[in-house]
Amino acid sequence: MKRRIALSLMLISLALLQAVPFMDGEKLNFHVKYGLIKAAEATLEAQTADYQGSAVWQLSTNAKTFPFFDKVFKVRDRVESWWDKDTLLPHKFAKNLQEGKYRQHRVHIYNHALGSSSYQKWDFKKNRFDSSEMDIPNDTQDILSAFYAVRNSELTVGKPVVINVVADGRFMRTEVKVHRKEMIKTIFGETECLVIEPRLKGEAVFKQSGRILIWLTNDAYKIPVRLESKITIGSFVAVLDNAWQVPYKVKS
Repeated sequence: MKRRIALSLMLISLALLQAVPFMDGEKLNFHVKYGLIKAAEATLEAQTADYQGSAVWQLSTNAKTFPFFDKVFKVRDRVESWWDKDTLLPHKFAKNLQEGKYRQHRVHIYNHALGSSSYQKWDFKKNRFDSSEMDIPNDTQDILSAFYAVRNSELTVGKPVVINVVADGRFMRTEVKVHRKEMIKTIFGETECLVIEPRLKGEAVFKQSGRILIWLTNDAYKIPVRLESKITIGSFVAVLDNAWQVPYKVKS
């Protein structure tokens, strides 16, 4: 009996180590301001899916400018990651960006057992993918899964988190700084947040050209409620304005 209890406790502990701080079907909607203008919206979603027989979290983010702003600078971005539920490592990453005249379509297929990744970069002039193979380090994340991996990490002010990120055909050892705690007004009411800053050299959801700061709720869920960054045409602020499948009630 004692051996069975000990085994059960061990299995529960292992399951908790792989637990994620979000619910199936979590959807976060942000309004995005360029200066004083509410010009775009963006969503983050996480839902259960299947990838070649493996149970995964299908992570996705979409960003688009409103029709009136399209004439100024049109954005239609979609980024997806198929993140294994057991290993919390990505199987596949796909990125489709349209930001003004800039276009990008790139795919990574990860083989963690072999320590390699197939990288596919779409050539718009030749209308085809250019493919290459590259080595990847242990515990490699993509740009999107890295954010959810941060949410799954223990965050302490002054103690950075380091994540191996492979994207755009190159390896980026990324340091996430945890700057401070800060009380801000959110859709959940006055909320204590952790302000973090990923030091990522590359292109993410937007074609980033400066610092990005992210406010996460200072709790087990680490829900992003605010982002500030610089992109090609200036700076933007994204504020969470609605949420589904979260543990808190959205206040009107």
